[in-house]
Amino acid sequence: MTGLQTEFAFRLPKGFVDSAGTLHVDGLMRLATARDEIEPLRDPRIAGPDDPYLTIAILARVITRLGTITDVTPQHVESLFAADLGHLQDLYGVVNFGDAAEIEFLQAETAARFAEDDALREANSNGASDGVGDEAGSVVSQASESEMKPPSRGPRVRSRIEEVSTRRDE
Repeated sequence: MTGLQTEFAFRLPKGFVDSAGTLHVDGLMRLATARDEIEPLRDPRIAGPDDPYLTIAILARVITRLGTITDVTPQHVESLFAADLGHLQDLYGVVNFGDAAEIEFLQAETAARFAEDDALREANSNGASDGVGDEAGSVVSQASESEMKPPSRGPRVRSRIEEVSTRRDE
């Protein structure tokens, strides 16, 4: 691919459940701009650059799609499960501050997860279903096989967007 990649696909570990009970797991995140990091500081709900809500506001600005939702708001991000919020914080850090190797690893890991989930979905559609729906399917009570696997060794988990380090030794 030539040029700069500005959007990155992701799949949430748990998924966002909307008010109708629909589960949204796939999405897109774009690269952040300076405005994306500065503009939320004008929000009266945000006390300053160390306010944890800043993370919510920034992620809402850079997530361009969450399942079938194309207008992602801070309220959507607030409603994410903690594992999904952490996943998106890590993704934000890698795509905006990571080096080429970290981005390449992230893309390979995402493609593998998509392939695993799609294969599981295909197997379920050909046999007995375990209740796992499609991307915008209904909420399920059973965990998919990929959710039960131990996490892969990818980029270090961060607790806040601001804590992303550009040092290679961490």
